[in-house]
Amino acid sequence: MNKIAVPSAQVDHFVHDRLPPPGQWPELRFDRPELQLPAQVNAVQALFERAIAAGHGDRPMLRSDDRTLTYAQAQAEVNRIANALTVELGLVPGNRVLLRGGNSVAMALAWLGTVQAGLVAVATMPLLRAKELGAIIAKARPSIALCDVKLQDDLKTALAADTETAGIQMLVFNTGESEARSLEAVARRQCEHCTPCPTAATDIALLAFTSGTTGTPKAAVHTHRDVLAACETWPRHVLRATPDDIVMGTPPLAFTFGLGGLLVFPMWAGASVYFPAIPYTPEAMVQLIGRVGATICYTAPTFYRQMAAFAQKHGIGRLRMSVSAGEGLPDATRQLWKEATGLEMIDGIGATEMFHIFISSPPEAVRRGAIGQVVPGYEARVVGDDGQPLPPGEVGKLAVIGPTGCKYLDEPRQTQYVKGGWNYPGDAFRQDADGYFFYQARTDDMIITAGYNVAGPEVEASLLQHPAVAECGVVGKPDDERGQIVLAYVVLKPGQAGDAAQVKALQDHVKQNMAPYKYPREVVFVTQLPRTETGKLQRFALRQQAQQH
Repeated sequence: MNKIAVPSAQVDHFVHDRLPPPGQWPELRFDRPELQLPAQVNAVQALFERAIAAGHGDRPMLRSDDRTLTYAQAQAEVNRIANALTVELGLVPGNRVLLRGGNSVAMALAWLGTVQAGLVAVATMPLLRAKELGAIIAKARPSIALCDVKLQDDLKTALAADTETAGIQMLVFNTGESEARSLEAVARRQCEHCTPCPTAATDIALLAFTSGTTGTPKAAVHTHRDVLAACETWPRHVLRATPDDIVMGTPPLAFTFGLGGLLVFPMWAGASVYFPAIPYTPEAMVQLIGRVGATICYTAPTFYRQMAAFAQKHGIGRLRMSVSAGEGLPDATRQLWKEATGLEMIDGIGATEMFHIFISSPPEAVRRGAIGQVVPGYEARVVGDDGQPLPPGEVGKLAVIGPTGCKYLDEPRQTQYVKGGWNYPGDAFRQDADGYFFYQARTDDMIITAGYNVAGPEVEASLLQHPAVAECGVVGKPDDERGQIVLAYVVLKPGQAGDAAQVKALQDHVKQNMAPYKYPREVVFVTQLPRTETGKLQRFALRQQAQQH
């Protein structure tokens, strides 16, 4: 199944030519009936055809306070954009299209039009600045840029700084009627009917840049088949959304957690998505859940923790499912949210390299402290350094195999991620006898102190149970005597004193709840923690700070 079964429709082979050698590719498995996907398929065409065939053409698909588009109306808009890109602007299948924007109806339509046309979507996080955008541009070599009008300045700077892209065209969107040379204006001149590019299932749909929690972002390559295979795994077996669901959340569409949760998976279910006019705050999100009638919410653990008090205050309306991913979910946060809402959170671990979630459990099968069980369609195991499975209860490296897998663009780190056909996301886990997986840490976040292994997230979970702690990050600090010591960076709740008495109180709290060797020998109080745009804690930045102390 790894080999191209039909000829590629992408005449620009830039991405194909920069894939790893086939011997470094992950093994892909399609051993369930729902994963028997055709050899020639366009993911966007397939999603629209599925919705229309199910009778959802007149049902809402994309919602905002300004407009709501049905599936039929959205398809017409996507057709116009695809025609604009190929007929008027002359792009050919395989060209890369840089997309820059926050979550909006226009951004969603631009992504869908790009992929339906056989082009390669390169979506970028809205908070990235010119230098960061420049690194992505240098790697992806886009042929055109589509940018939210409010975010164009940094992109113009990045494009101008690169001699190979200084002359490429940039079209803005979300302009209303004021901009003659906008994506909307060009699309309005096009026919609302379009023949989707007849892509091979193995043709490239998107380049997804990793969020940079471990340093330099990498470009993960995903095919049209990857997108559809992801729809047939976690959404089918765990989320189980319905056409009546209204979805909302914080992860950007440029992040595969957001692309799946807030666009592709709702389309697969015939559901609708609400995009806010302004970025969410915890209180505003809770209030909008009630006003919009949202039933499914996606966000990171930190945001749920901040939302809990407001959920208790305002209620949660029709919300029936809350999905957490992007970083480890502390049990204290899960219980806080459950107490505030009555909802059992759906936890999950996925990876940009795998497209989406591969370990998770539905609410009725949650086991306290565990992320969940392997999602049908995937196989996961905890292995030692030799790649062999470890007995239940032992901590080792997570290895995953299934219908999606890691293929980096022009990246020497491919062999660190894929070994013997298996994907190694870089996480330390243990598995119980019933097949539940318990997250320990990123493998590079394990702290070895005086011969003991300590998982930073485990200590964080304990600290978060203390009433004075709002947020925290735990890393290892080099130490001549012990090799490393456990160092905690702590953000206190308002009104709490960051003094020596507080340090001792937090240390004693951890000692009472965990093995004493795990307590933080140093506690540093900070006003905020370094996080990626997707909300993940950047422990590598904390480790750098720890080395400087």
